[in-house]
Amino acid sequence: MDLLEREAELQALVGHLKAAVSGPGRLVLLRGEAGSGKTAVVRRLERLTDPHVRVLVGACDPLTTPRPLGPLMDLAPYLGRPVRAALAGVGTASCRNDEVFDLLLADLGTCPGLLVVEDVHWADEATLDLLRYLVRRLPKAPALVVVTYRDDEIGRTHHLNNLLGTLAGYPWVYRQDLAPLSLQAVARLGTGHAVDAELLHRLSAGNPFLVAEVLAAPAEPVPATVREAVTGRLAGLSAAARAVVDVLAVLGRRVPLRLLADVLPDPEKSLDEAVACGIVCTDGQGAGFRHELSRLAVLDAVPAAFRLRVHRQVLAVMGSGPVAGEDLALLADHAEGAGDPSAVLKYAPAAAARAASSGAYREAAVQYARALLYADRLPADRLAPLLEGHSRACLLSSRLDEGIAARRTAVRLRRTLGEPLREGDDLRWLSGWLWPAGKAAEAGRTGLDAVRVLEGLGPSQELARAYLNLCRLACYAHDGVEATAAYAEKATALGERFGDAGVLVQARFHAAASRMLGGEGGWEDCEHALSSAMAQDLPVDSGLLALVTCWLAALQRDVSRTGAAVSRAESYCLERDLQSYLLCARAWGSTGLLHRGAWIPAADAARAVLSHPHAPPVARSTALTVLGLVQARQGKARVWPLLDRAAKLVDPDCLLDTGLGREARVEAAWLVGDHELVRAEAGRALAALADRTHPWLSGPLACWIGRAGGTPPPVPAAGPYALELAGDWAGAAARWDGLGCPYDAALARLAGDAPALHQALTALEALGALPAAEHTRAVMRARGVRPGRRGPRSATRANPYGLTNRELDVMKLLDEGLTDAEIAARLYITPKTAGHHVGAVLAKVGVHTRHEAARKLHHCEP
Repeated sequence: MDLLEREAELQALVGHLKAAVSGPGRLVLLRGEAGSGKTAVVRRLERLTDPHVRVLVGACDPLTTPRPLGPLMDLAPYLGRPVRAALAGVGTASCRNDEVFDLLLADLGTCPGLLVVEDVHWADEATLDLLRYLVRRLPKAPALVVVTYRDDEIGRTHHLNNLLGTLAGYPWVYRQDLAPLSLQAVARLGTGHAVDAELLHRLSAGNPFLVAEVLAAPAEPVPATVREAVTGRLAGLSAAARAVVDVLAVLGRRVPLRLLADVLPDPEKSLDEAVACGIVCTDGQGAGFRHELSRLAVLDAVPAAFRLRVHRQVLAVMGSGPVAGEDLALLADHAEGAGDPSAVLKYAPAAAARAASSGAYREAAVQYARALLYADRLPADRLAPLLEGHSRACLLSSRLDEGIAARRTAVRLRRTLGEPLREGDDLRWLSGWLWPAGKAAEAGRTGLDAVRVLEGLGPSQELARAYLNLCRLACYAHDGVEATAAYAEKATALGERFGDAGVLVQARFHAAASRMLGGEGGWEDCEHALSSAMAQDLPVDSGLLALVTCWLAALQRDVSRTGAAVSRAESYCLERDLQSYLLCARAWGSTGLLHRGAWIPAADAARAVLSHPHAPPVARSTALTVLGLVQARQGKARVWPLLDRAAKLVDPDCLLDTGLGREARVEAAWLVGDHELVRAEAGRALAALADRTHPWLSGPLACWIGRAGGTPPPVPAAGPYALELAGDWAGAAARWDGLGCPYDAALARLAGDAPALHQALTALEALGALPAAEHTRAVMRARGVRPGRRGPRSATRANPYGLTNRELDVMKLLDEGLTDAEIAARLYITPKTAGHHVGAVLAKVGVHTRHEAARKLHHCEP
């Protein structure tokens, strides 16, 4: 597993090592919970250590009777003869520890060294005495001593506390903590795995060991290795302490100590024992598991009868008095565990509503689903609001299938109850979410049905939202400026009448977006509307508009705008739990990377979207299309299965509306020289656009027909496409260069003169665009232009980023965590030159940080 978010710790350790080997020596306490990566950090430090520094590594073991001086016994073969001879007598009457200690100190003084003593929480008393002895005299030795231990297993009475207290008085003793991984790091580790990164982060609390085990066994709710590790740590507990752990597992989350005392008599002493094993923790007010995954491992082993009894006890205690809002979710959980349907229906809907009001949509969806388990006990007038709440929470948390199914049921119930206002609003909700579900045609029909129902009831806020929905759909379907503006005007009039700020900003935004898609200006108006929505704290409206700006920028191939829009949308939607919008924004982010020529990062981003189990169909279709195009442009196999899967996820209208889906099929045909298929695919797509005006969709299709030797039809075309169709290849290429799209610029230059063809060939070879480069050579030969040297040198061709041998060397050193100065020393170049090479690597690989570049190393090595 990649060593993420440990750069600062490693840099500090390297600094301590350099200072120590030059003298005076020093000691570092490297601490963190079990599984935090202490050993991994130490191993990386060993790799970064200069060859002239001797590395000695010993470890303590979790033995019932620890070995005397166990770590030194591990090191014996690597120490001097006097130390080895003294260690041979350990445990005999003739061996004195102080003699061994003196000899080890003398041995450490013979050469610069790194001494690592791992897991001293399991150390014997002799090893602890050795560390006391060494630390006092360490400034005399050119050595760094690194001591690792689990700080989650050091209770108040642990024998290691005496040593830690002793070390506190020495200025040459330093402390280094390993923090849990962030959500971003867990998401990066999860790339390519079918896991929900945020759920994994919540289950693991960022513990690297737990993250790695879940990724290695994603089909298991609790990986066997985790279950075994937890069982092992609990094995030595007394019956009373194990009862505390079991009760905490049943109760879940953080449990107030007063509530624990209501379930177990006098739990304080047993809780201390449980905390000492490192599985649970307490802050003096409450107690709970350090990691949700550990709790689930324990819960699996708790007998069902014990669980039922605890749930009933807690439900009775917590429900006996006034219920605080923050306790509703716990009560709902205990009600379900106690098998009490009435209590579930009392607490779960209230907990769901509270979660939704705070923007915790996934939590709200769980609580609504809990209540709906007992839907058969509810009359229709109580069931319908639960279905609507469940639908909204599911849709916003990217569980589209569940959300759409619940909304369909709600529509039928409202119709049966004779409530047309609610029926019309449910139809509007259903319509709005059918589009990201890939059902554009049904979305349009359902949206019209909503308006028909609501218009018969007179003006209302619900009708304003229904008009707004049709305004959005008209924009996404490229129905033209007039159609979108007409619905926007109707929505705005009612939005002003009923004071709906969300309707007003969205109508203004989509009217401007439609103008922009039609070839007019509008970006600034879209940005202003989005800023207004954010300023008014309209999270759902703002999240949607932030997503749509990603789509707009990607459709117009504006690399800079796409990157900025995706970054903003990710930040906003992550913070507000808007999973559906977040995943769609990331899918469009992968298209931005594709246009930029960063094909490997684009494929990585697309795979990250596909790995999420609840990515909306539109996002999945877009990501599959990006993967297919990357494969096609690199001349790899299995392109059409990817594009066909993308097409099957959404209906034909939706595939066309998103912009990339139909065009990708045309380009894939061109890249293999199937010009007949190019004209057929492009012709079908243009026929579907016959009644609509979207120059960013029709323009590229017409250009592909021209590149395939056909006569481009007279269709609306935007920007560089219009220039290419008009015969101005130089203007088109310059426009593509300005947008940051090197591949498109190279394609435009295929119609140019000899220098343009050479420039196109150079760019395509640098991108690794093998089929397009070969086509360019064929064009050059047909025009009598000598292609020159065939491609970049073999070493550069051998990796997908076009790195030179020197850049590959630099990338390998980045993987070791070296600075520019250290790279310069290794390669015998100046630090300034090393910095230039690092910058070139980052640019070619398409990342922003040195660590991200190092992660790509396996793509480059043959």
